[in-house]
Amino acid sequence: MKVSELAKTLGFKVFSSGEDREAGGVYIGDLLSWVMGRANEDDVWLTIMSNLNVSAVAELADVACVVLCEGVEPDEALLKKAEEEKLWLLGSEKPLYGTALALAVHF
Repeated sequence: MKVSELAKTLGFKVFSSGEDREAGGVYIGDLLSWVMGRANEDDVWLTIMSNLNVSAVAELADVACVVLCEGVEPDEALLKKAEEEKLWLLGSEKPLYGTALALAVHF
């Protein structure tokens, strides 16, 4: 399913958008070095991390999008960088587990 469809279907807040990629799976993690080495290309990355480093890790891991869970909002630097890089940066009010469950039916 395309990122835009996931965002609309699951009611995610769109902080920034980019190329409408096909999402291929889900990765949950907050330890950025761990995510870099383990997230797969085209994954939907679920995290509560909201600083500038998230955009760098998202680019290195080549994820389809990042979903900030638990009502987390991106800090100003992350939002600016995500907009510049055309990174899909989404928000969910649900906890990480609840967001993962909502996504599970789509993969």
